[in-house]
Amino acid sequence: MPPRVAPIIIGIAGGTGSGKTTVANVILERVGADRIVLLAHDAYYRDLRDLPRAQRDTINFDHPNSLETDLLVRHVERLRRGEAVDVPIYDFTTHARTNLTRHIEAQPVILVEGILVFAEPDLRRLFDVKIFVDTDPDVRFIRRLQRDIEERGRTVASVIHQYQMTVRPMHLEFVEPSKRYADVIIPEGGLNTVAMDMVVARIQSLLTPA
Repeated sequence: MPPRVAPIIIGIAGGTGSGKTTVANVILERVGADRIVLLAHDAYYRDLRDLPRAQRDTINFDHPNSLETDLLVRHVERLRRGEAVDVPIYDFTTHARTNLTRHIEAQPVILVEGILVFAEPDLRRLFDVKIFVDTDPDVRFIRRLQRDIEERGRTVASVIHQYQMTVRPMHLEFVEPSKRYADVIIPEGGLNTVAMDMVVARIQSLLTPA
C-alpha cells in the first residue's frame, strides 16, 4: 500500500464581508466538494452560555481571544493525520455553542476560513497556501450589515455600533496587518475570475501526483 499523502491545507483570510466564503465555495465547486473539507474559524467561538446575556453582548468578537483557536489547531492537525473531527456548531443569536457537532472526515484538501486565521502563528504555520481576500471597506460593511440583520437577527443600530466599537478597530489592529503573510491577495474575492483560475489551477497541480 502506498504511503498516505498529506492533505493540502489552505488558509483563507480577509476582513468581515470580504468574500472569503465565496472564494471557498468557488474552490469547492471547481476542485470538487468530495475532495475538500471546510473549517470556519467562526465555529470555534468560545461558549458563553454561562455568562448573562447582557454580558455576552459586550464581548469583543473580533479579538483573537474570543475564539478557541487552539481547538481549531488540534482539529487541523488531526485531519492532516487522516483522523476525523467533530466541529462545534455555534449559535450566533445566543453567543453560545449548541449541543450538536458536525462530524468531518479527512480529505485531500483542507480549507480554513476566517478573519483572524493569519493573525494566529500556531494556525498560520499549518497552511501550505495562504489566500487573503481584499475588498473595499464600504462593500464589506454593507455585506456585514445585510448578513447580521438577515441571518443573526440583529438591528441596524446594533450592527453599526459593533462595527464602530470593535469590528473596524480590530480589523486595523489584527486583520489588515496579517495580509503580509498571504501568498496570494485576491481583490474582490470570488468575483475575480482571473485570480480564481490561478488559485484553482495551483490547487489542482498540488493534488496531481508528481
